[in-house]
Amino acid sequence: MTAEPAAGRPQLRPGVAVTPLREGLHLRGRGTSLTLEGSRALPVLWEVLSARLAGAPAAATAPGQATTGAGAGPGADPSTRPGSPGPATGRPDPTAGHPKLEAALATVTARLREHDLLVDRFDDAEPPPWPGSVAERPGDAAAAIAAAHPVVVAADPEDATALALVRALARSGAEPTVLADPSLPVGQVLVLAGEPPVAVGLRYDADGGFVTAPAGPARTRAGLAALTERLRPDSAQGHGGSAPRALPLLLAAATAQRLLCAVAGLPDPGDPADDPRLLPGRPAVLVADTRPLRSEHRPWAAGPGPAAAPPEDLDAALRRVAALGDPRLGVFDAPAPGDLPQLPAALVTCRTPDGLLVAGASRTDLARLTGAVRALELRLAAVDAGPAAPRVTVGAGPAHALGRALRRAALAALALPADPRTATAAGAAPAAGAAPEAGAAPEAGAAPEAGAAPEAGWHEHPQARHWTAALARRLGREADPTVHRLADSAHLAVVEGSRAVEATAADAVAVAALGALTRMTARELHPARDPGPTHGRAPARDLAPNRLHHTAFSGAAAPLAAAGRHLPDWVGEGWTGRWLAGLADREAELQAALHRLTGLRTTPWQPRSTAAQPLADALTGCGFTVLVPEGGRR
Repeated sequence: MTAEPAAGRPQLRPGVAVTPLREGLHLRGRGTSLTLEGSRALPVLWEVLSARLAGAPAAATAPGQATTGAGAGPGADPSTRPGSPGPATGRPDPTAGHPKLEAALATVTARLREHDLLVDRFDDAEPPPWPGSVAERPGDAAAAIAAAHPVVVAADPEDATALALVRALARSGAEPTVLADPSLPVGQVLVLAGEPPVAVGLRYDADGGFVTAPAGPARTRAGLAALTERLRPDSAQGHGGSAPRALPLLLAAATAQRLLCAVAGLPDPGDPADDPRLLPGRPAVLVADTRPLRSEHRPWAAGPGPAAAPPEDLDAALRRVAALGDPRLGVFDAPAPGDLPQLPAALVTCRTPDGLLVAGASRTDLARLTGAVRALELRLAAVDAGPAAPRVTVGAGPAHALGRALRRAALAALALPADPRTATAAGAAPAAGAAPEAGAAPEAGAAPEAGAAPEAGWHEHPQARHWTAALARRLGREADPTVHRLADSAHLAVVEGSRAVEATAADAVAVAALGALTRMTARELHPARDPGPTHGRAPARDLAPNRLHHTAFSGAAAPLAAAGRHLPDWVGEGWTGRWLAGLADREAELQAALHRLTGLRTTPWQPRSTAAQPLADALTGCGFTVLVPEGGRR
């Protein structure tokens, strides 16, 4: 027989504060809280439960168990049996053995357990304040920390931050030593422990600093160098002078915590489960500022880590867009709505190396994704430039990237007359390496013949009617869509110079009209000029002024938008969600038809320059796909 593991005694975690309410309780722990309301008996019930938690065994108030009598079951402590001395006072406990009371106590105990406010005590030793406040078995965690023997490495062993780190480690139960390493720059400190060794690094200056995620020593040293270079522009724009005295203490405490959590098997403070802005598989860096003194974990999309799977839906894709565009550690300026209007269509804007980009869609979330992939393409074209550089198409996964690439190939190949209204705003030429967008003049060359499509059909579709009517109100006259049938599952629509390729005539008209509307609004709101700082960020040195670019939504993003959404039967095509679901259902057939028409073959993009490598790492680490035509050139 296999012996069952010994049951521990539940105890309130160190540091949990309890506030009685008129009809309930409010408990606050480290990173968690719980409010129980609904009965004036709860504060009284808490007095009974808190006394038991001060020394009662788990069998007396096992979470989720309504015992028929206190002390029932193997291993029960005599102090909880009816008539026995109470755990806190030594006198008999008159409350023990009442079934209704025991059931109520078990219910409250279960809620405490669910919110991680209890810890099991397996011996007579009092759990330390830390890791007792977070560890499942504080004794084991404390033993691992005591056996770790961290080594603190700095250019100057008497550096104030290095000494503060030593003190923080010692207060947590470790026995650190200090080593001098002249190869480390001034302001950087490294601490490592364990076998195989895990390391955490920090850097500080007069304007702030950062703490790296736990990793191997070599990777941590490389991360220190890369992050120092990445954050240097922010420091260069800082206030200078001397750093606040609290800064070394803040960074030292954070560094010690991250290292000891890794050694003891505890969750890292930068765990993405605790912060939706952080990404699994990507390191989270604690970035500190001095004016005012503050710190927060930020995602480092370009940091080391495995390649991520493509995002499963639009929410996941936008979470990764936010990480890629993080103001401190990101690789591009993420699109945001700012003060742009969101009706009748949604608009977002961001700066790129080739000027200001405005993206439009039927919803703000779709506009953000539409603008992000286009802005990333312009960024790639800038950092991986050259006469032989391939044309790139970025997508939030292979299907999204391929859908965008096939639409571009079809628009570039179609031998339709160019419309002067499709020229880039302010006379700006398309960026080097930029693929043609919907609405751009087609490239010369042989093309499949586009036949006229009957107009009957798209007039009856509510989305096509809605966007052509919205465009007509802006124009002050009726829009005049032209529809061409390319194949059974591929149609081209041209509306006021904006072009779209979708599976049905109605879809193509709706997307083209939406594109024309957002392009017109963008030009009215943003003449070709540099708007200066946007989204709270200072202008980057490599962002071009006085140019305006527009990009519009296409059905390639519909599968992401429709993923995981279950629409009731009463939601019709007039609702954007139902239309997106229909676009998603027709996307595979459209891509197959466009592949037959264009013969496009793609291959994953590979960076050709060291300057493009961080961007490539960030896109791969966030599950984004970059495609280039097989054997294609600009």
